[in-house]
Amino acid sequence: MASRPLIACQHCATLHERVPLAPGATATCVRCGYALYRASTIPLNGWIALVVGALLVFAIANYFPIVTLRIGGLATHASLPGALYLTWEQGHRLLAVMTGMFSFWMPLTQLLFLLWALLAIRARRIPGDFSYGMRLLEFVIHWSMVPVFMLGILVALVKFAGMAKVQLEPGIWGFVVLTFLLTGLSRLTARRLWGFAEDAGLVMQARADLAQTQTHRLASCHACGFVQQLEDVEQAEACRRCGERVHFRKPDQKSRVWALVLAAWIAYIPANVLPVMRIRTAASDSEHTILGGVIELWNYGSWDLALIVFIASVVVPMTKLLALMVLMVQRRWRGPVIQRQRTRLYELVEFIGQWSMLDVFVVILMSAMLDFPGISQVIAGPGAASFGAVVILTMFAAMSYDPRKGWDKQREIHDRSEQASRV
Repeated sequence: MASRPLIACQHCATLHERVPLAPGATATCVRCGYALYRASTIPLNGWIALVVGALLVFAIANYFPIVTLRIGGLATHASLPGALYLTWEQGHRLLAVMTGMFSFWMPLTQLLFLLWALLAIRARRIPGDFSYGMRLLEFVIHWSMVPVFMLGILVALVKFAGMAKVQLEPGIWGFVVLTFLLTGLSRLTARRLWGFAEDAGLVMQARADLAQTQTHRLASCHACGFVQQLEDVEQAEACRRCGERVHFRKPDQKSRVWALVLAAWIAYIPANVLPVMRIRTAASDSEHTILGGVIELWNYGSWDLALIVFIASVVVPMTKLLALMVLMVQRRWRGPVIQRQRTRLYELVEFIGQWSMLDVFVVILMSAMLDFPGISQVIAGPGAASFGAVVILTMFAAMSYDPRKGWDKQREIHDRSEQASRV
């Protein structure tokens, strides 16, 4: 009987054998409760069909207008590429590049590389650059923000409900379908694709008997999940399967996380003080901050959307920053129950990471929808770019944090107690 692949929990480094599961079942870590992997109910050809369908829907969503707004005898057709071009022309090039990457290029790259990898696995021929493609896929999945963009469309439509006649176009329905498809396809991570390749016998797998060796020197590659023994835990080594640099634990965690958190706090001040957008009409010229936009939605009677924007733009960024600070300050071992709670807190930080981009997307969309020079116009403000910087910095801070180090404290205490008993 073939041996089962060895995998390591990404949050506590506990070793497990990857055993077959019933379709739809989930394997969880026996130590921290993290979801290690899931057994798909969809066959390989089904995943390929979903990706092809998502690419077609992606083309529809970006080719056709999202909405048409009419004021008097004038009309404007808003689309994502048009919004990005208009923002670029207004001089906010950093903001245009940032939102273009998160709402267009990253999702497109995710779909293209998913299709490429799935077709390679189905053909049972792994190309030489497969590992590079999987590294890129693992990176872009974190920054693909179509669901956040879709919520931004809804918020922008509510703000314009009483100002102009709104007509929904095919693009908005494309984004609705694309949101559901990408949410499902987000389960196809690079590690899961490596698992498909392992099951097909196309790539090498970690031997289960490694768990009987010196486990304090075993490390898993963050790119492909391959478990291997390091010669020196203080030095990075090349992964024996994909060639990526493997660290026993993420290097320089303390300095990196604190530097990124501090930079995010600094950027958070102008993000809330400076206006995120400027609205010009024939009768007025006003600037709006994040909190001003929340109050405006509340005054329109859309208390539900006002609450969503407040949570995404105020509560989520502060929660991420405070949670990361708590995780960095409280580093003593207080037992497995407390450490599981800390691991759940880190999972929350990872989950809510991208939703703070909501306000930035709303500004971009409003500038495209209400583009009637001389009558009514929305121009992005400096606060929008600062807020985007806060989102990026907090996401990088979460990526730099290593939850496995918290669980290492238990082993360190155990090792010290064993040394004391020998003395």
